[in-house]
Amino acid sequence: MLEQLKQWDRELFIYLNSLGVESYDDFWIFVTQPEHWIPLHILFFALFFLSFHWRKAVLTSLFLLAAVFTTWGFTNVVKGIALRLRPNNTPDLVEVIRILQEPTNYSFFSGHASTSFAAVTFIVLALKEKSNWIFLAYIWPIIFVLSRIFVGVHYPGDILVGALVGVIMAHIFFWLYQKSGKRFYI
Repeated sequence: MLEQLKQWDRELFIYLNSLGVESYDDFWIFVTQPEHWIPLHILFFALFFLSFHWRKAVLTSLFLLAAVFTTWGFTNVVKGIALRLRPNNTPDLVEVIRILQEPTNYSFFSGHASTSFAAVTFIVLALKEKSNWIFLAYIWPIIFVLSRIFVGVHYPGDILVGALVGVIMAHIFFWLYQKSGKRFYI
């Protein structure tokens, strides 16, 4: 069963990767770089300070950072255990896929997916009472993770599992945040 899932994942990756159009390559290379999203991250933190008293904004920011960095660490531990080669490092795929980046670490599961979905889910949970529009923040991780397929470095399964892990971690840290917020009367 696991081998069948891997085969479907590989076939879906090849199909999705082949949908990439050369004229959009620069866009996907740009959006896949985390540092290009720094202005958006600053906006998210600013929203905390615009929506809450400064003490609650600081606490919310700290829990968001804890959620993201814990997710990132957990992702790297799992990558070290799973040892799944990235598509761009798989010899029999190199000739049939488009490769725009060539990282050498492992693929399962996507750190871009896990950390971006952890961040946005936590932000949405924290701000959904303040704004109905905050759900639009999910546009960022969706574009971010799609880029990983188009640049040739992640299978769809890596992204789906990463997103799921991120959402779960965000809910755990948001629960902890709510518990500690009541404790500090924020």
